[in-house]
Amino acid sequence: MTAPNLAWLSVAIGAVALGATAWSLSPEHGSFDPAPLIAAAERYDVRILRDDYGVPHIYGPRDADVAYGLAYAHSEDDFRTIQQVVLAARGRLASVEGRSAAPLDYLVAWFGVSEWVADGYESRLSPETRTLVEAYADGLNHYAALHPEATHRGVFPTTGRDIVAGFAARMPLFYGLQSTLEELFGDERVRELTTRQLAHAFDAFTGGGQLGSNAVAVGPQRSSDGATRLLINSHQPFTGPVAWYEVRLRSDEGWDIHGGVFPGSPVVLHGHNRDLGWASTVNLPDLADVYVLETDQHGDRYRFGDGYRPFERGETLLDVRIFGRLRWTTRREWLRSVHGPAIGTSHGSYAVRFAGMGEIRQIEQFYRMNRARTLDEWREAMRLNAIPSLNYVYADRTGHIAYFYNALSPVREPGWDWTAYLPGHRPELVWSQSRGFDDAPHVIDPPSGFIVSANHTPFRVTAPGENPEAADFPPEAGFETGMTNRALRLLELYGGDPSITREEFHAYKYDKRYSDESDVHGVLETVLAADLGDDPLLAEGQALIESWSHSVELDDRSAAIAVLTALPVVVALRRGAATIPDPLQSFRDAVSILLEHHGRLDPRWGEVSRFQRGSLDLPANGGPDVLRALEDFEVGDDGRLVAHTGDSLVIFVEWDREGEIHSESIHQYGSATLDERSPHYADQVEPFLAQRLKPVHLDERDLRAHLSREYRPGEE
Repeated sequence: MTAPNLAWLSVAIGAVALGATAWSLSPEHGSFDPAPLIAAAERYDVRILRDDYGVPHIYGPRDADVAYGLAYAHSEDDFRTIQQVVLAARGRLASVEGRSAAPLDYLVAWFGVSEWVADGYESRLSPETRTLVEAYADGLNHYAALHPEATHRGVFPTTGRDIVAGFAARMPLFYGLQSTLEELFGDERVRELTTRQLAHAFDAFTGGGQLGSNAVAVGPQRSSDGATRLLINSHQPFTGPVAWYEVRLRSDEGWDIHGGVFPGSPVVLHGHNRDLGWASTVNLPDLADVYVLETDQHGDRYRFGDGYRPFERGETLLDVRIFGRLRWTTRREWLRSVHGPAIGTSHGSYAVRFAGMGEIRQIEQFYRMNRARTLDEWREAMRLNAIPSLNYVYADRTGHIAYFYNALSPVREPGWDWTAYLPGHRPELVWSQSRGFDDAPHVIDPPSGFIVSANHTPFRVTAPGENPEAADFPPEAGFETGMTNRALRLLELYGGDPSITREEFHAYKYDKRYSDESDVHGVLETVLAADLGDDPLLAEGQALIESWSHSVELDDRSAAIAVLTALPVVVALRRGAATIPDPLQSFRDAVSILLEHHGRLDPRWGEVSRFQRGSLDLPANGGPDVLRALEDFEVGDDGRLVAHTGDSLVIFVEWDREGEIHSESIHQYGSATLDERSPHYADQVEPFLAQRLKPVHLDERDLRAHLSREYRPGEE
């Protein structure tokens, strides 16, 4: 058995002869008959109303009409990314994006995503969900038929099965499955083989990984005016396949919701209807296990129980774009065992088992959540257990608030260290069941009246004495125990104010301070305690850090050196990196960067932290792991920091004492994701940076006072 080493791609590509013709360098568009795609669109009746910010409000008699209209409207603004999602779901992304996408294409085949969909599309999805995803595919196809020059080769016609496969393939990546897989493709074994009765696996999880997303719910008893409020504040990449796109959907069949979708999503992923809303944040439960396999001398079989079993073998065709129309096509073998996908490497043979294997009902669950009108209905939708991870913070018009640590946790054999690799020959370690939605940590209507979530432990989400207890859950569940700075500040602000006004609810979200308990504080204390000799620049840097207010306000002259010092260390800590940078070396690097590019150690934070979109290059008020979040910084050649992730679609939802709803939102860019010529390409950047919001128009009558255009697909 040989490892699926993808280094062969570089060799193959290097062997391609030069001297391409003009034909080979020209872009290759899709080739399909547009007539049936246009004819299929005649089945739908939908109106697209764009407000003065270009946000699409989609109205139709049926849910299917609305899904079709959503696909068409989103295609107008981000057609290229939607096509990438479809190609990725088919394991064909490298045919357009080149060799960097080949590993993803291999994984889709290795996992068997197309087989999952083939096995369950008719039997596991409701007729209503199949109708919805097929209508969405029809909307994509209609747009493609009218804009063939914008299509990629091999995408159209798209089907409902492609939409389902897109969700099935990417949902496990939200809990960090890719990190486990990267270990196996390395040059040596990363973790040891487990033995019985090691220290609790639970204790090994410190909440590392993703730095993004905030969610807050405040109930009537904690609001100064008796209102119920919800903050929806996921931090996503600003562009790409998991970037937020704001929509308003309404059908005469009762689908009535506002919120965010990703490219390729026919349903709102988080948002609110008139009766309830929810926000999601990434959690990182231990949902993937690696098994070390003992193979026979030929590598054709692996030991399991009392004997040996043959690997399931197959191969996938990888079509890799070189440049222009030139492609390299090759076949690569994949292996599977009873555990799951299997590989052979120079350091051993392994198999992976992970939550979400074979699951294709994610859209079904989101659709039911969209249509729920009460807490009981929403919880019943969640009990489908098709979404393997993500925290949820919930609020509704009746004053209920709740937190749910959603995790498709395997029912594992106790007494083993599940953070290490497992012996693959033991059948009792191959789990087949997962814990139910109600068996994970959750809090409903805490007496304190507030709930927070910021990618941290589920055991500190509300007031002391009202949280889930870690001792009530098995250690092999692998829940986080760590805190982010944002979590600490949420507890200090929302948890420290017994009577929160509307203004305070908004202001706390934009807090830019680091808690005294935060990792940033700890890193800087190390720098301040160090004896750095007689270097006057280092002494100046220490003095700046000593005087810092621990906040990243635009005019702060100490924030730059503090953040540049702490950022590399904190990011490594949160991601669980094997090697953590030395704080003192990070401090010296920060001094060098600031001197080289800014000529001083104390430039204003707004001179260093920038927000860029098209021709705009503006000071960015916020920073990493603060509530006003700007993250995934790239240090440019000019020494400035430019964020690529962080606060994106932000939504504030409020139900007053009488249950009447009011909501406001802002997007970091605007509705026109890719069209730089559109007035909505960057029209929300300045209000976003100024921390201003725009109203969400739930009623058509209200919308018409803010209408920029109205049309039906194909008539725009």
